[in-house]
Amino acid sequence: MTYFGFLLAFIGIPIVLFSLLAWWDARQGRPLPPWLNAWNPWAAVAVHVVIAVIYTTPWDNYLVATGVWYYDPNLVTGIVLGWVPIEEYTFFIVQTILAGLWFVFLARRVKQPDINKPLKRAWRWVPVALLGLLWIGSIAVLAAGWQPGTYLGLELAWALPPIMVQLAYGGDILRRYARLLLLSIVTLVAYLSGTDALAIASGTWTISAGQSLEVFIGRLPIEELVFFLLTTTLINFGLLLLLAAESKQRLYMLLKRPAPEPAARVQQSYKPPENEDR
Repeated sequence: MTYFGFLLAFIGIPIVLFSLLAWWDARQGRPLPPWLNAWNPWAAVAVHVVIAVIYTTPWDNYLVATGVWYYDPNLVTGIVLGWVPIEEYTFFIVQTILAGLWFVFLARRVKQPDINKPLKRAWRWVPVALLGLLWIGSIAVLAAGWQPGTYLGLELAWALPPIMVQLAYGGDILRRYARLLLLSIVTLVAYLSGTDALAIASGTWTISAGQSLEVFIGRLPIEELVFFLLTTTLINFGLLLLLAAESKQRLYMLLKRPAPEPAARVQQSYKPPENEDR
């Protein structure tokens, strides 16, 4: 299976399907709930596409350059930017688009939380502290030069810092929308992991045996599951924090600026951060 063939079959077709569903929802007048409409959702997805390409490019080039993963040259076009085939850059983009479409699809349908329930500040700092310890451990693995832990260590060292920033800013807001986030993340990770296992089985790309733990779920290396968990979490956390009215209000408060009128109207029943549980 060629790399572009994989992208077309497993990412392209779902993108077309959920794009049509988004168009149908708009035609039927089914908007996002007002407390998840702080920003245009498609602009939010576009921003994440740009961030995904910029942030992932140097990291992924390093993985290929050092042989952590490699691809069959007969199954790609041969167009390479740096060390990475053009198909991989395309994957950064289409994975983010698919995640965004799926998130918006579910946000229009999943039961929303009680926005009157006070936010708890502990959800902003406790997860950051725990993930910080995990991040330090990943750095220690890389510094020690333990080869089987290379891929996992590089994943955690790369992805955990932005996730910790997201949690520090709005972990309590993310907790409020846990139902939506869990459903969106778990289902997409399961789908992408399954398709990734098929691509690995067909030889489209290969994970280095010497630089991975050689722990598998079926044919899927555990590091690939972690990769999709981390990237899908980054996208979903980012989208939620851009779209949530609470998040927009918090930003204006941090900037010491009055919230614009539309946000204020959405938040008629929302308790501002100074009333949060401590």
